[in-house]
Amino acid sequence: METRRDVFQAIADPTRRAIILLLTLGVMTPNAIAAHFNSSRQAISKHLQILTACEIVQQEQRGREMYYHLNADKMKEVEKWLENFRQLLSKRFDQLDHVLEQLKKNKK
Repeated sequence: METRRDVFQAIADPTRRAIILLLTLGVMTPNAIAAHFNSSRQAISKHLQILTACEIVQQEQRGREMYYHLNADKMKEVEKWLENFRQLLSKRFDQLDHVLEQLKKNKK
């Protein structure tokens, strides 16, 4: 049974992150993408399948060729999570600052 993939699983792999960065330059075929890696065309195709399943990239057939392009809107999911995480950390650091200030006052 295949588990549902999400954007975080997709970006966990360094090759997939590199493919995402590559597609920020524009639409590319699988062969054009594979030319940038020391991996087999089949390995790159598997990464593209995962990125497509996660909706980070979209595929479009033009004649006999398949083209891939970045779905930047899907990356907003990561951005939103990171912002929430940043806010949580900021809150925790503020609480820690408060505790440290209280400890300094009690020491005097």
